Amino acid sequence: MEDLAAGLRLAGQPVTHLVVGVATVGGRLPQAMRPAIVEALGRGINVDSGLHQFLGDDPEFAKRAAASGARLRDVRRPPARHALHFYTGKIREVGCPRIAVLGTDCAVGKRTTAWLLVQALESRGIKAEMIGTGQTAWMQGARFGFLLDSTVNDFVSGEIEHAVWSAWTESRPRVIVIEGQGTLIHPAYPGGFEILGAARPQGVILQHAPGRAELEGFPGEPVAHPSRHAEVIRLVSGAPTLAVAMSREGIAQARLGDEAAKLAAETGLPVFDPLEDEGHALAEHIARTLGLGRAAGV
Repeated sequence: MEDLAAGLRLAGQPVTHLVVGVATVGGRLPQAMRPAIVEALGRGINVDSGLHQFLGDDPEFAKRAAASGARLRDVRRPPARHALHFYTGKIREVGCPRIAVLGTDCAVGKRTTAWLLVQALESRGIKAEMIGTGQTAWMQGARFGFLLDSTVNDFVSGEIEHAVWSAWTESRPRVIVIEGQGTLIHPAYPGGFEILGAARPQGVILQHAPGRAELEGFPGEPVAHPSRHAEVIRLVSGAPTLAVAMSREGIAQARLGDEAAKLAAETGLPVFDPLEDEGHALAEHIARTLGLGRAAGV
């Protein structure tokens, strides 16, 4: 899309929000995007940004927003320190299973699989809640969660615990699914350890892209095999890896079945393609493994 005007024409209806949804290294705003944001704010269009670079602190953007009455919201701006939670151990009060969706790399499909799993469980009459841990899940409407990568490290475990505990106390789901961040074996984004420690999941779904040989954005850094990730998960938390969710990236449609079979043979784990059936086979496996069954009449 060449500019904001083209996007507004394409929408075909009044536009109220511009979402800055790019995931740049370091969360910085590309200079090429500035004109569109300035124009949007000048038109009175609200701007929501998921970057680490806070647009509300930019004098030009703030001036434009004030003049037009547009709302400029930095989704990744962390809460005040007094509003953050420290780990207390109240995770022990949560009376339903927790499933973490971790991955072998960044941007590999963890959030998508988590959403599909929750929706597929709900379709079976099994009440489920997702814990969002990033800005995109928040933008997509996750009821419970926080932004892991912009939270002061001392409070990350406490925020995970509080989000899971809040989902349990407020919603009483039969299962809670936790979106992973980064990956356990990564030089720049080693995410997931706090989720294993604070949420104490009863099982993990491992998201993997067999068509991806190197970590995204890090040429020369190989993706660790899912079996290695499963071993790290076991050593860190004692939780079993229950299944592998396969990303289709870089795999021809005709090869998907063969890749899934190969991955299952290499890992000894059931492999699912959540996009194939909107997560229903994976949900069936998780429900059976956890003994959740179906709700009456479903």
